[in-house]
Amino acid sequence: MFQTLPAALYSLVVSLLWSRENSTGQPLRFQLRHEHALTKDSRNVFTDISSLLVADSYDIPIIDVKSMRPDSFSAFVDARSRSMRQMQSVPLEWKDEVIPGPDVTRRKTLLQLAKMTYNSYAASGQSDWYDLGSGWNQTYPFGWEPDADGLRGHIFVSDDNSTVIVSVKGTSAPWLAGGGGPTVRKDKLNDNLLFSCCCARVGPTWSPVCDCHSGGYRCDQTCIERSLIDDSLFYPTGINLYNNVSYMYPDANIWVVGHSLGGALASLIGVTFGAPVVAFEAPGERTAAKRLHLPSPPSTQHITHVYHTGDPIPLGACTGVTSACAIGGYAMETGCHLGKTVRYDTVTKRNWGVSVSTHPIKFIIEKLLNEDWDPENGLEVPVAEAEKDCVDCFSWEYGDFKNATRRRLIGINP
Repeated sequence: MFQTLPAALYSLVVSLLWSRENSTGQPLRFQLRHEHALTKDSRNVFTDISSLLVADSYDIPIIDVKSMRPDSFSAFVDARSRSMRQMQSVPLEWKDEVIPGPDVTRRKTLLQLAKMTYNSYAASGQSDWYDLGSGWNQTYPFGWEPDADGLRGHIFVSDDNSTVIVSVKGTSAPWLAGGGGPTVRKDKLNDNLLFSCCCARVGPTWSPVCDCHSGGYRCDQTCIERSLIDDSLFYPTGINLYNNVSYMYPDANIWVVGHSLGGALASLIGVTFGAPVVAFEAPGERTAAKRLHLPSPPSTQHITHVYHTGDPIPLGACTGVTSACAIGGYAMETGCHLGKTVRYDTVTKRNWGVSVSTHPIKFIIEKLLNEDWDPENGLEVPVAEAEKDCVDCFSWEYGDFKNATRRRLIGINP
């Protein structure tokens, strides 16, 4: 019956019915409890934030979310290991669970999570915290010293300890999102490994981040996959972070949020553990998930990407030698995402131009999430949908080129 309705009305009815049938009651209230960071020897460290120093809380609407979790983390690791090392596809059991998650049909939800994400770029109490009042800790806790250069962010916990939100910082770059700072080098390395088609090999003048380019538009598949498994890179440290948080809060549901690089990492963590995710303006991470050999669950609808069409980075369109990304030394070439997407068509609806100046999370908070998207049709935010017919790096060819070259050099026929 509903399929005969106009598209806008159909979307509204579906979103209203879903919210009504799956609402879990009162919003959850969260406060900042911990800050997390990565030391120079790749250890996750935490510092507690006293409740006496917290001036604000975050009320977030919740909804029942269907999550697909691996039967065990050890089984997930084994399946991934066999896929990487032996090219074996191992059946993996998935648990279909319904858990409280963020209600991404509500603008308030996205706005509050975006503020948490913004604040992951700074230690609590710094002047660039987003409008959260006075009373925050004014010191640098352990792991957030000025020279700390790894993955960092904050951990928020609901008043009843039932839900934990891990907020992950994105790329810090003077022209991009988080200013400068000590994490710039590692942020850039992870960006160019995860979101480029082949080791950030954009042109002959670039210094690639791995040695997988095999001439022309050819890239060695095994080489590029192996370049992503170093324990010092952000995906392995993100997995350790999640395990540490689950040890600290063994009975809590854990959500992961982030912006840009932090959003993509949140999604990769979410697909590993089945945790609800909200990622803002993240580059496409679907290709990275394949290269990391992450076992694919039957559904990734617990992952939500939020971005707008005026930002070229989540579209994989910040490319070309004259683009701001290329000028800054970033190869942000992938635009296909896991899960579902809340896609704001700001180019059509608001006549925005396409520019990386619209990428920072503060811009999203103040210019995009400051009002309902389509009040005439009763939509606070665009309806979340899976991306269709999305292909990354279509000009590139991937194969076993390095071994073929070695075999030719020593005179062995394939």
